[in-house]
Amino acid sequence: MGFSALDWTVFAGYFAVLAVSSWLFSRFAIRTSRDYFVGGNSVPMAAAAVSVLATTQSAATFLGGPEFAYRKDLTFIGFYFSALLAVFFVAKILVPRLYEIRAVTVYELLEKRYGARAKRAAGVMFLVGRIFASGARLYIGALAVAMIVYGDITAIHMAVAIGLLIFGALLYAYFGGVKSVIYSDAIQAFTYIGAGVAVLVYLFNVLQADFSSLMQVLLSEGKLHVVDAADGTFSVWNLLAGWLLLNIAAYGLDQDMAQRVLSCKDQKAGERALYVSILLTIPVVLLFLAIGLLLYLFYHHPELSEFAGTEEDSFGGEKIKIFMSFILYEMPEGLRGFVTVGAIAAALSSTNSVLSAMASVAVEDLYRPWQEQKGTKPERHYVRAGRLAVLTFACLLSLMAMVSFYWQRYSELPLLSFALGVMGFAYAGLLGVYASALFSKRDSGGRVPFALVGGFFTVALFQPYWFGGNIGPAWPLVIGTAVSFLIMQTGKSGVE
Repeated sequence: MGFSALDWTVFAGYFAVLAVSSWLFSRFAIRTSRDYFVGGNSVPMAAAAVSVLATTQSAATFLGGPEFAYRKDLTFIGFYFSALLAVFFVAKILVPRLYEIRAVTVYELLEKRYGARAKRAAGVMFLVGRIFASGARLYIGALAVAMIVYGDITAIHMAVAIGLLIFGALLYAYFGGVKSVIYSDAIQAFTYIGAGVAVLVYLFNVLQADFSSLMQVLLSEGKLHVVDAADGTFSVWNLLAGWLLLNIAAYGLDQDMAQRVLSCKDQKAGERALYVSILLTIPVVLLFLAIGLLLYLFYHHPELSEFAGTEEDSFGGEKIKIFMSFILYEMPEGLRGFVTVGAIAAALSSTNSVLSAMASVAVEDLYRPWQEQKGTKPERHYVRAGRLAVLTFACLLSLMAMVSFYWQRYSELPLLSFALGVMGFAYAGLLGVYASALFSKRDSGGRVPFALVGGFFTVALFQPYWFGGNIGPAWPLVIGTAVSFLIMQTGKSGVE
């Protein structure tokens, strides 16, 4: 275990690519805040699609996909077929309305429908949720980096790993804005997909059996189930209810992903970017699920792998996922370095995206309207404000990541579970508010803050770590969305 000279060479080569590409991408002309936040609507459809793909992946996905297939089966892929339905809805219902008003952020639609207060409330909800959720994901990515590179998870090494990831994200988000982030996502996607393919090939060669024999073993042990018609986490009913709503919110109401769609030249390009992104995402997820299946054969069938040890499920007192265990204890040198930069790439693709998205909401939805009440400012003022916002949110995400580190060690309260799920809590309120805005004529602008908070706390109250009850992970979002929508329906009948 530990980095060899070859691993460090791969590591250094990756960061050299980051440095050179960030310098090249920083040369994009930035004259206005629209240039900085949506690339002046000049981003090619293919680039936006790859960026959406990269944004949906994170270190948690990089490690979590193999974990699910290893412990269970392939039913996790149903989540992304649910996302395909959600993308169709977002592309046909929401994207045309956003392009019609030439939106920079998705929350401008609420301003058009309910007024500036509604836009501010939604923007604040997004920012609060993203600080928790993305800070926690940053912690997971840094945890993986510290384990592999340093061989421990001490506070100082965790801080260095967090700083490394944030610095890599800032290389793109600070200077070149969203256009730089989008093009850098192609590099990150190529890196972590390449790492996944390398691991898959390595595992297949280690296992001493042909493809059909491996498939027969997996089939006989129930590892190839794709559809869950019962009551599992990714059952058909959950996919068509809570998970569908979650994907609608993620692809359409979360500025983190909507920003890429709004960077395209027109509505049709934005719609196509969504379709292409999900069609690219499904095979990528299948790749990491396949790694989990081969890891299952590696550890549970020593007659195939000649593995003579025992599965390690902890490191320094921290429970780890099976892919991380394999990287730490079984992976050869060189490949360990490549997979490490793959995990970093997955973490960077989500972190640099969220920095740009949060800055756009903070400046366009909160700061600019406040500043314009006092008088006009040149566009370069808002570009500087955007860069300052990127730095500010980088610090806040780093702080949240360190809070997650200490909380996990000194408290039994599930802060990390809360932080990872908090964006889902925020989605309930947003879904209810947008459903009312799109499909209701009621004048409910004054209800927006109450609907957002009502949806958030409804989902939070149904979490099993509060009162011990458990109705499954998908249904609290359905109930929270319904509560939020009903609050919006208490407004006056008819739009003024």
